[in-house]
Amino acid sequence: MRDFKLTIMLLAGALLISSASIACTNFLITKGATTDGSTMITYSADSHVLYGELYYRPAADYPAGTMVDIYEWDTGKYLGKIKQVPHTYLVVGNMNEHQLSIGETTYGGKPELQDTTGIIDYGSLMYLALQRAKTAREAIKVIGDLLAENGYYSSGESFSIADPNEVWIMEMIGKGSPIQVKDKRNRVRTTHNKGAVWVAMRIPDGYISGHANQARITTFPLNDPDNCIYAPDVISFARERGWYTGEDKDFSFSDTYAPVDFGGARFCEARVWAGFNRVTQGMDKYIEYAKGHDLSNRMPLWVKVDKKLSVQDVMGLMRDYYQGTELDMTKDIGAGPYKSIVRWRPMTWKVDGEDYFHERAISTQQTGFSFVAQSRGWLPNPIGGILWFGVDDTYSTVYVPMYCSMTEVPHSFAVGNGSMMTFSDDAAFWVFNQVSNLAYTRYSDMIPEIQKVQLALENKFLEHTAVVDKAALTLYNKDPKEAAKFLTEYSVNQGNSTVARWKELYAHLFTKFLDGNIKVKDGNNQNPKVKFPGYDETYYKMIIEKTGDKFKAPSGAGH
Repeated sequence: MRDFKLTIMLLAGALLISSASIACTNFLITKGATTDGSTMITYSADSHVLYGELYYRPAADYPAGTMVDIYEWDTGKYLGKIKQVPHTYLVVGNMNEHQLSIGETTYGGKPELQDTTGIIDYGSLMYLALQRAKTAREAIKVIGDLLAENGYYSSGESFSIADPNEVWIMEMIGKGSPIQVKDKRNRVRTTHNKGAVWVAMRIPDGYISGHANQARITTFPLNDPDNCIYAPDVISFARERGWYTGEDKDFSFSDTYAPVDFGGARFCEARVWAGFNRVTQGMDKYIEYAKGHDLSNRMPLWVKVDKKLSVQDVMGLMRDYYQGTELDMTKDIGAGPYKSIVRWRPMTWKVDGEDYFHERAISTQQTGFSFVAQSRGWLPNPIGGILWFGVDDTYSTVYVPMYCSMTEVPHSFAVGNGSMMTFSDDAAFWVFNQVSNLAYTRYSDMIPEIQKVQLALENKFLEHTAVVDKAALTLYNKDPKEAAKFLTEYSVNQGNSTVARWKELYAHLFTKFLDGNIKVKDGNNQNPKVKFPGYDETYYKMIIEKTGDKFKAPSGAGH
């Protein structure tokens, strides 16, 4: 039992590292699993120090010999220089002009495999690949080549990679920093296995996959390049380190480089389980695995959906807090009197020498930004790619359409409009956080009003998409630049107007729920009607259980 609790504490400590990656969630959805035949990936960048903004990198040409400075995405630390390519593609957020999108989650893995001399971190790797690749397969090759040449700085990582036709999951880990060894003559030399070992697998059509801070690829086909690509030394490297001695066909990437433990299941795999549980029957047989109690019954890497998913369905995956399951975060005492779905950190705590923990759901309060990247192969690339982008909590954010050909981003989402320690009253991140943090005070009362506006905005965007596509296609057939201009104006307007609407929502909520009351207008009267909703009966009973007759009023005392 002590080892079981120690595992909880160690993993919880890892989850609290100040990194944009340490608690992210991705889902990967193939063409055959969607209602319209698009591919989609999702990504929530969950970090207490990540400022939510929409990155923008224009296409560019570079002379021979140009070098690129690499800075670690999480910290801004300078890592070194790498060779630039002659041409880079336009990138909006995590999608490029060819409808290629990439997301990630960090799983860590064996700590001795992090290479502190590597030049490329996981964040830089995503954006370099988006600037240099047109398809998912190209991105995998770019990633592998970059790491082999420049070294990998980060720890174990899972990537979601999608283009209009294929969706891939790629998992990697470094080979460690240089070490000194002695040869047969007792001479000391330095040896270094630069780069990374990795495996990439294509998700079968009609299926979805997911990952959330735990390596998920176990065994993989060794002779199926159409569906599986891997580093040539992914198995031999493990043999050299003494971590694997079996047959190649039985080699498991996760079990070798990042074995699942209680924390990996309860805090990470449980999120994937929750998403799978929403789209396919039979996931109840993995509930004990998700709870960390039966680690031998691992979930499959992908599942077939019972019903094809719409964009709204996929957005719903990102708004999960285990509702409808025994892990529902509104059902335990931590939810408080207003059925909150958030839990303040740290995730673990100690009482009377015993260790305890909170659940970790997909929807969480520390999200910097999240998205649903949708690639639609039946349309020209500038029109087909939409990054449905939102900031702050996935449960209360609004996913706004950002077309992949846009040549500028909305001011409200732009890099430099505020920062994590600099408030800006017209920055999406701060405006959405004002609403969500106000809602935490009376969650069950305010969240219905928030979701009413959320749904109205997202429904409007989805209803307008076909009309916008059609108009853009007409322009594209005459002049692609005019189509890009039109889509830019549309995306920018939707982003800025959404933030303006959210400011109005904040004013409404602050006024209506001031001082714990609920106020509504009373005709032409000067004063509003005021309700004092109090707490629900369950919470009052909890007070009585803890205080006995301390607050019991004498018979007939009145109010």
